[in-house]
Amino acid sequence: MSLIGNLKYVFTGGKGGVGKTVIAAALAYDQASRGRKTLLVSLNPVHSLSSLFGQDFSGNKIVKVKDVDNLYAVEVEIEDAVERYKERITTRLREFFKWAEIPINPEPFINIATTNPAFQEAAMFDKVMDIIVKESKEYDIVVFDTAAVANAIRLIGLSKLYGLWLTRMIQSRKEALETRYKMSFKKDKVLEEIKKDPIIMDLVALYDKFKVTRSILTDSSKTGFYFVTIPQALPISVVKRFISMVRNFEIPIGGVFVNMVLVKDQVEKDTTGYLKAKYEEQQRYLEMIRRDLGEYIRGYVKIYDRDITGIDYIKYVVDDLYNFKPE
Repeated sequence: MSLIGNLKYVFTGGKGGVGKTVIAAALAYDQASRGRKTLLVSLNPVHSLSSLFGQDFSGNKIVKVKDVDNLYAVEVEIEDAVERYKERITTRLREFFKWAEIPINPEPFINIATTNPAFQEAAMFDKVMDIIVKESKEYDIVVFDTAAVANAIRLIGLSKLYGLWLTRMIQSRKEALETRYKMSFKKDKVLEEIKKDPIIMDLVALYDKFKVTRSILTDSSKTGFYFVTIPQALPISVVKRFISMVRNFEIPIGGVFVNMVLVKDQVEKDTTGYLKAKYEEQQRYLEMIRRDLGEYIRGYVKIYDRDITGIDYIKYVVDDLYNFKPE
C-alpha cells in the first residue's frame, strides 16, 4: 500500500528545518518507483532540491532526475514568478485606466498593487494554478515541497480568498462598463467594444482556471496536505495549530510524517551521554505526537549521522517511512 494512496497532488509543509524537502523527495521517489510519472516541485524560496539530488533543477525548467525512471523536478524561482505576475497585473491595470478614460498616471496604482505584502504569495499561487491546470496533465502525480508552514498556509489560504477577489473584480468591471454604456452617445460602438473587453475576458479566464484549481485542492480523492515534524515542542505545536487552519480552507489533510527520530543503537554507541538525554527527551515528545496527532501519523524517519543527499539515502528514507517504528 502506498504511503499516499493514489493522490494526484501532494503538498508537504512544516516548520523550517524539519526536513520537508527530504520527505517530499522520498514521496516523489516512491511514487516514481511504482511506475507513476512524477513531478517534484519546490516552492521554497530557499531551494534545496538541487543539493539533495546533486543535480541542477533551477531556472523554472522541468528536468528529468538522473538515474531515476519516471521522476522529474523543478525549482520554481519566486523572482521570476513575481515578475511574470507583475506584468499581468500591470497590463490589467493599464487596460482598466485606458477603458475607463481616466486621465491620470496609473503608475502609482500599479506600484501599490504590485508591492503589497501578499503579492509574492499571490504570484506563487498563480504559478501553482498553472502547474495544476496545465503542466500536471503530463504527470500521474505532482509533489509540492512548500515553504515554511506559515507561508504555505497563506499560499493555500489564497485558494479560498482568490475566488472572492476575482468575483468582486469581475462584478466591478461589469458595473463600470454598464455605466460607460449608459452614458455613451454611440451605444452600438461601445457595446461592441464591451463584448471584446480584454479585462473581462482576462478575469473570466483567470476565474475559470481558479475554479478548476479550487475543485482539485478541495478533493480528498486527488489532493492531500502532509505535515512534517520532528520530536521537539515547537515543530509539534506548529503542526497542531496549522492542521485546523488547513482544514478551515477545506484542503484535505493527508497526514503527518515524523522526521529525525533517534534509535537505541545510535544512543548506545555514544559515550558522552548526550544522545541518551536527547533520546529520553524525544521519547516524551514522541508520546505527545502519538497522543495528539496519532490519527494523522503516516510514517517515521530515523535521524542519520550525515546530511540526506543522493538517491541511496533517499531510498533509506523511503524504507524508514514504510518500516521504521520508534521503540
